[in-house]
Amino acid sequence: MASSPHSPELLAQVAALPALPGVYRYFDAQEQLLYVGKARNLKRRVSSYFQKDHGGTRIGHMVGKIVRLETTVVRTEAEALLLENNLIKTQHPKYNILFRDDKSYPYLKITGTAAQDGQGAAPSQRFPRIAYYRGSTDKKHRYFGPYPSAWAVKETIELLQKVFRLRTCEDTVFVHRTRPCLLYQIRRCTAPCVGHVSPQDYAADVADAQALLTGETSTLLAQLQQRMLLHADKLEYEQAGQIRNQITALAKVLEQQAMESSDERDVDILAVQVQGGRACVNLAMVRGGRHLGDRAYFPSQLDDALALVSASPQAGVEEEEEGGGGLRSAQAHILGAFMAQHYADQVLPSAIVLSDEVDPLLLQALSEQAGRKVPAITQPRGQRRIWLDLAQQGASLQLTRLLAEEGSQQQRTRALAEALDLPQEQLDALRIECFDISHTAGEATQASCVVFAQHKMQSGQYRRFNIQGITGGDDYAAMRQVLTRRYQPVAEALQAAGGAELPANAPRLPDIVLVDGGKGQVSMAREVFEQLGLDVSRIIGVEKGEGRKVGLEELVFADGRPKVYLGHDSAALMLIAQIRDEAHRFAITGMRAARARVRTGSSSLEEIPGIGPKRRARLLQRFGGVRGVANASEQELQTVEGISAQLAHDIYRALH
Repeated sequence: MASSPHSPELLAQVAALPALPGVYRYFDAQEQLLYVGKARNLKRRVSSYFQKDHGGTRIGHMVGKIVRLETTVVRTEAEALLLENNLIKTQHPKYNILFRDDKSYPYLKITGTAAQDGQGAAPSQRFPRIAYYRGSTDKKHRYFGPYPSAWAVKETIELLQKVFRLRTCEDTVFVHRTRPCLLYQIRRCTAPCVGHVSPQDYAADVADAQALLTGETSTLLAQLQQRMLLHADKLEYEQAGQIRNQITALAKVLEQQAMESSDERDVDILAVQVQGGRACVNLAMVRGGRHLGDRAYFPSQLDDALALVSASPQAGVEEEEEGGGGLRSAQAHILGAFMAQHYADQVLPSAIVLSDEVDPLLLQALSEQAGRKVPAITQPRGQRRIWLDLAQQGASLQLTRLLAEEGSQQQRTRALAEALDLPQEQLDALRIECFDISHTAGEATQASCVVFAQHKMQSGQYRRFNIQGITGGDDYAAMRQVLTRRYQPVAEALQAAGGAELPANAPRLPDIVLVDGGKGQVSMAREVFEQLGLDVSRIIGVEKGEGRKVGLEELVFADGRPKVYLGHDSAALMLIAQIRDEAHRFAITGMRAARARVRTGSSSLEEIPGIGPKRRARLLQRFGGVRGVANASEQELQTVEGISAQLAHDIYRALH
């Protein structure tokens, strides 16, 4: 302890820790969160990191960076585990296994509740609609899911349309219909908008659809058959024929569902595969007895995290105390990390089928969180075994595909580094920023900046810049503005450092600054860099070749080097084209959105003084959307309840 590189204050804090369960967090000198861990005994667990020299191992590298410690004491180990993974999910520490946060699972939504008597509610409320939905759920509507993909939701909606003919139109469309739409003609809707079905009959169809979505298929078929016979006994052959058609359509769909199992409800199947330094967790979902497909997840920071776990002091001791029987496998660690992070904000299904055993403490914590015991099956039989085998096969295929793609991308990065005579030792750290300008005849000019690093596009680091104060259509002035705004902070940071090493959180210059353009754009970029005192050799332009044909592009350098033609089949050119096309796509989508805001009125209804939720809803319902409101005259706006002449004038002025 005497030769420790850590401060006496930190070591004193470690020595004073209580022997209680809790969570600890390590920070470096730049206040970056290094690691989050849990412990049954904080004092013993944290002290073990500082009681010996770990040498040049990954854990030694991490421990050497620790300058600050934070701890949180909790009541139980289960609470510690949940808090640990909530912090990992929200704070993204450098040495923990991380899974991409997926808050946007899609759901199938059935709006409101069908009124049994058809009275006391608006028409749109008496006839609920089925819809695709993403976002937080509430108690006003009923939600089914989550589903693994948008495709799975839309396929289910098509099924409900075929069998029960429920409406899918927006309320603003529904209340203004005067005749049935095409969906009625092709027998995908019963046209409640024009009264072709009673509220009672529609409510029965909604109840049947909910029964199908919850897996009550056998009961549903029996009920439909009974209703069909009752209508036949009453000589109501038309109604009996409609129910017969429903039974036929439903039976056909269920027959096509090769993986349908009537004795299952909601089950998640989790399979993990590890290969080539990467891992894949494949999540397959069964909802209402129907297998809806799967979704693959690929954790990041895998090598550091697994090495840290396996070399971590006292890890084996703690796991033996917890009943783990020694260090668990890498697959079990990855699977446990996924479950802890994924189910932190997802509803737990009635059962989980697993390819590997996970820490019993995790299952206990998840059960406490759900308020019920969640069965975890690692040796499934029958249909569950089939599901698990397919999930494992899917994980293997997805991992093979990822490794192939990463190998190809790394080859492209290496080819580009060779073509530009860049160092080959640190290709993982190679960073490219690419800029593009987009507008329509000078309207809504935007610049995009996309980032390529670690052999892939880093969409989380993309940026858009609204270009203002220039002549419309002047791409050179737009490029000057965006480069100045992007790199002036870099120049200021370098000047403040005075030749010393930049702090870890300081803005940095990328290895390559790519501009979509030839000599003109490159010259403009060089002027900006010279004014800021930055290295112009990093600027490269992509000049279109003869006839502007793809594959004939040439690279133009700001430092005066001769142009380079890479060849149409060059891996380096493929990478350049990929980055340039992504910059163009990102700029185009931003420009179109900005142009749409300009053309429909940049001010939204919510931003107009005097327009609250009720008045906004009346306006949208009356005119069918924001565009309809924008197209309305002041006199037409005054016809809406609660809109005075002055307010109509304000709305018109704000949207024009």
